[in-house]
Amino acid sequence: MSFNPLKEKGIPVEKQMRTWHEIAKRPYNKAFVDCYSRTRQILMNGIEVEAWNFKHNLSRLLDDVETNKIIGSTRRIEDMHQTTVNWLIPACQSVLESTLGYEQVAVDLTSWLAQNEPDDYVRETFNFGLLEDFDHLYRYSQWYYMIEGEMPDNILQGQTDVFPGRPTQNHHNPSSMRLRKSYNKETASPQTKVNILTLVAGEQQTHNFYAEHGFMYGNDVLRRTYAEIKDVEEEHVTMYESLIDPTETIWEKLVLHEYCEICNYYNCMQDETDERLKSIWEEFMLHEVEHLHIANKLLRKFEKRDAEEIIGDKVYMPCTFKSQKEYVQNILENEIDKRMDGEDKMGYTTINKLPDDWESYDVQETLGADGAPTEQSIVLIMEHIGRDIVTASDELQKKEAKLMEKGLEKLAQAPNTVQPSEYKF
Repeated sequence: MSFNPLKEKGIPVEKQMRTWHEIAKRPYNKAFVDCYSRTRQILMNGIEVEAWNFKHNLSRLLDDVETNKIIGSTRRIEDMHQTTVNWLIPACQSVLESTLGYEQVAVDLTSWLAQNEPDDYVRETFNFGLLEDFDHLYRYSQWYYMIEGEMPDNILQGQTDVFPGRPTQNHHNPSSMRLRKSYNKETASPQTKVNILTLVAGEQQTHNFYAEHGFMYGNDVLRRTYAEIKDVEEEHVTMYESLIDPTETIWEKLVLHEYCEICNYYNCMQDETDERLKSIWEEFMLHEVEHLHIANKLLRKFEKRDAEEIIGDKVYMPCTFKSQKEYVQNILENEIDKRMDGEDKMGYTTINKLPDDWESYDVQETLGADGAPTEQSIVLIMEHIGRDIVTASDELQKKEAKLMEKGLEKLAQAPNTVQPSEYKF
């Protein structure tokens, strides 16, 4: 790809300030917006929040007024970017509708990243998280039908399937078990670095969205479902961020954050079908090009290095959104029984090989002692309409039944696993 952000000319920071009318733009129409325009909006909101948050933490570590002024000037722009992106959501889009969009981001983004990840271990970790996000989409879809009387394809537009993944009740682990082996910053591909940072930003904002909105429904089981899945998102942030080399310096991390923003905005600009949104992605990409130049100057000043040593001379495409049904179905069929193999091993195993004293059992039994809300959700809709909802063809429903049968067989092999029939309200 010929686009080298280190060679491109961005928009000077002093020209990046906009009017309030330009900052708080007109929202998209939820009835007509393409589902992947929505996922791009969701992801870029998370990317900007991560960049803004990182720069605040960076400033707290600096005893240098002049450098802090530089960091503050670009951070202010990141915050205004986030306002623009987040304000694209229309007021009539419900929390559950936004939630389905968030989970569509998680499923289709993680699938894309896994298939375009050069590091085998990182790819395996992405696939592990994918199985969990897929189940979250299934649980929330039931509630969208029960609360709003609508089918999830109103939001998903047939691009992402809805049926169970690894049951959410089995997602809870000790935080220490989620820690993964980090990449080596000297040998890892820039693609690996931007892939991980993209996914960290996406999962982090999903956690924050559930924390900020999950209590807004009156149904106690739904409120607890948000609480339960929010906890899994915390585990996901821990898991993905632990893949990052902790020896990266603050200036390396600053360069990577700016680079990650450019790659994602460039990807959005290339793929966007809505011309109004496309113009936003392009403008902000040019802002970020200038931010990268500034980060490179700081890297040269403090470490006598050039950013090309860290990010190379091209952009990667971390957030291409397209239907991933076939890939997800393959992962579901072949890896639904995968589990983490222990706190100190940082690898993976299968449920039939887990020891009776596997560390996660205590966590799952403690949290689920009064019933897992995500399982109670399925009980409720079964009582409501006689079965769960699946937005799929007859052929896919047959595949779903096959996967469920296979998954339940494997689940039954795991010792100390609470079965759904044992749950109480």
